[in-house]
Formats: sequence, C-alpha cells, structure tokens
Amino acid sequence: MKAALLPDRGVVKVAGDDARTFLHDLLTANVLTLTPGTARFGALLSPQGKIFTDFIIVEAPPQAGGGFFFDVPANIADPLVSKLNLYKLRSRVIIENLSEVLGVLAAWDGTGTTALGLAYLDPRLGGLGLRVMLPPHRAADAAAEIGAIVVDAGEYETHRIALAIPRGGADFKYGDAFPHEADMDQLGGVDFTKGCYVGQEVVSRMEHRGIARTRVMPVRYHGASPQPGEPITSGRRQIGTMGSASAGLGLALLRIDRMAEALREGEPLVAAGVAVEPLKPDWAHFAVPDTVKAAE
Repeated sequence: MKAALLPDRGVVKVAGDDARTFLHDLLTANVLTLTPGTARFGALLSPQGKIFTDFIIVEAPPQAGGGFFFDVPANIADPLVSKLNLYKLRSRVIIENLSEVLGVLAAWDGTGTTALGLAYLDPRLGGLGLRVMLPPHRAADAAAEIGAIVVDAGEYETHRIALAIPRGGADFKYGDAFPHEADMDQLGGVDFTKGCYVGQEVVSRMEHRGIARTRVMPVRYHGASPQPGEPITSGRRQIGTMGSASAGLGLALLRIDRMAEALREGEPLVAAGVAVEPLKPDWAHFAVPDTVKAAE
C-alpha cells in the first residue's frame, strides 16, 4: 500500500445549526442524506451551470465536533470561503479555511484506515482508495498506522491518471467547464434526484437531452509527455486540449463529434507532434465511437 500527502489540496470547514440545509441548497451533492464518516463528490456551480470548484465533502462524527469538511484544491480554498459567505445571508453557519493546519493524505493499492485524522473512502472510484484530513506533520504516523509506504505525490498523480480521473485546473478549467464535460455525472458528482441547487437547470437539461459534446477522456501516447494545454489536432482541426500526463497515459478534453469524424477518416490525433490515441475508461457510460478502445 502507498500513501502520499497531496500538496495541492486544502480543507474548508462549514459548521453551524443551518450547515446541512445551507450546503444542500447550493451543491450538486445530496448533503441531507450524508452521514458522519462518509464522503460525497460534488461541486459548487455558477448560475450558468459551470464548475466554480469540485470537491469531496465529508461529515465529521459528533464526537469529533461535527461539521462538514471540504477536500478542495488548495488554491480554491479562499475563493470558496468567499463564495459561500456571499450565499450565507442569515444562515447560521461558520465557514473557515483550515488549510494552514490540515492537509489531505491519499492511500491506495491496499486496505486500512487510521484514527489520526478524518478518514474517508474516495467516493469517485474505489481504486482511488482512502483519504485522510489531518495535520501534515502527522502524515507519516497515519501512513504507518494504515500500513502504507510514504511516496512522493507524483506517484499518486500517475495512479489518478491511469484511472482516468479528471483533476480540476489540470484537465479542465474552473469557471469554463460543465459537470458533464468533467465527467462528474459519471463519477457520482451530481445527484440528479435532488431538488434545486445553483446551476441545476442547465445541468439537468444537459443530462436529459444528452448534449455533452465535450468530455475529459484518457489518451495513450508514446514518447515525450505532451504538456497540459497543448492543442490536440487532426489535420488542421483542433479536436481538444491536452491535460495531465504521466507514463504514457494522459487525460484530454476532447470534442466527441470531431474525434469521431477524425477516427472515421483515419486521421491521427496529435499533440505537439506526439500521436495520442483516445481510450474509454471502464467506468464510463457515455457513448464514444466504436473505434475507441477500452482503457486497460
């Protein structure tokens, strides 16, 4: 089993008498049914339905003080606090950025848990393993309790990319992508049965009409890793944009219709002179051309 402290993650806490209903009315995740010690994947959207930030939200048990904790990109923690405070109005909630005192440890390729922090299974995909919110200086102790070897965060990135799990800021842009484009609908990031939340109308329309033309998809390449943001082209047409990459696998934001046309015509997809081959992750249920191979 491996474990790594993730330097790009921060922690935001929301607590108070109205915290549960306050968050439920804002987020794509169902907070009313969330129980202590379990986690949900979700997002806060703009009124136009685009992702302000995605996150993993976990409820702390009463004996640990309760409250809702957001496992969120570190550079979005302060903006998230500001955004939530804008929605606060008269709600009895306290919103804090705890990133100075709490970090996020990820542990994968095995089983185990620890009592040295707030531990929860990653709700996006089983293969992502366990996550723990804790003071960073306790990370090594928690890893030892789990039975994990501490490795560099780069190894977790390689693992995430191999599982084809998008990361905001690397594989799609915050403020510019809809949840469907970031595959949140495939990974449990949107509860389509709950009531209204910010951006709900747009997201529901995309779901019912099936109009997500762009998706983050895994790609295989041989040679040097294309850089994030590099255009993916076929002939003179841009098909998409390269995201994160490691060890011959990457993620890319691709226009499905343009990709299908290029593959049908036998035209290679290229990023910075490197041929890339689109793949379909085994967890995906969206339609892709028959010529796209399943990710191994």
